[in-house]
Amino acid sequence: MAIRIKTPEQIDGIRKSSRLAAECLKYLEQFVVAGNTTAFLDQKAAEFMKEHGAISATRGYNGFTGHICTSPNDVVCHGIPGPYTLKDGDILNIDCTTVLNGYYGDTCKMYTVGEVSEEAKKLMDVTRECLRIGMKECYPGNRFGNIGYAIAQHAHQHGYGVVYEFCGHGVGVKFHEDPEVSHIAQKNTGKRMRPGMIFTIEPMINTGKARCKIDKIDGWTARTIDGGLSAQYEHTILITDNGCEALTDVYGDF
Repeated sequence: MAIRIKTPEQIDGIRKSSRLAAECLKYLEQFVVAGNTTAFLDQKAAEFMKEHGAISATRGYNGFTGHICTSPNDVVCHGIPGPYTLKDGDILNIDCTTVLNGYYGDTCKMYTVGEVSEEAKKLMDVTRECLRIGMKECYPGNRFGNIGYAIAQHAHQHGYGVVYEFCGHGVGVKFHEDPEVSHIAQKNTGKRMRPGMIFTIEPMINTGKARCKIDKIDGWTARTIDGGLSAQYEHTILITDNGCEALTDVYGDF
């Protein structure tokens, strides 16, 4: 299928939703402390979205029950908020997708609870850098495969596994659109980027093997197959006439 080129009106709506998603993650920082449950974080996210006239894209999506995804430690992605209680030393990914006036904004980031291990710090730093490196490949005329090629090269230099079972995706008018944006790919493969395309880059990097296992009970929670740590950062990216704009990078972190 063809990759949707967004109109100026759509870009404006997606930018506003993306900003709100980023602001929601910032708001949740104060609650990511030992003793709070991931269900509590979900409640605070739901309240924030409602107060700002938005709803969650994940709530009710194919039966998913959370307003956000909460993925601690060895959970790669799609962790369902629940009774898990945060403790010192945890790392936590929160993935937030807002729907504001019919437009979608999708972003995620890592949080630390108390003092975390050097292993965890390094993993998060490298994963963050993987996102930055992927974003440098976003400009008109470049091929989508070069995003994954660059990300995987960097992660592998540090001995990490790059998750290939989940990927980035087009976003904005729908939750998931074309194209799929792989985080490990062959160089100079895939379709070419054009101004007006909007998609996510969201590398999931593991300290060990790249493979995941899905929880057989909830059907959603994806964990590292070897129990190692996993980290993820994500931005919604707009291809511009001469480069790209990270619509969810509200606080200039990238």
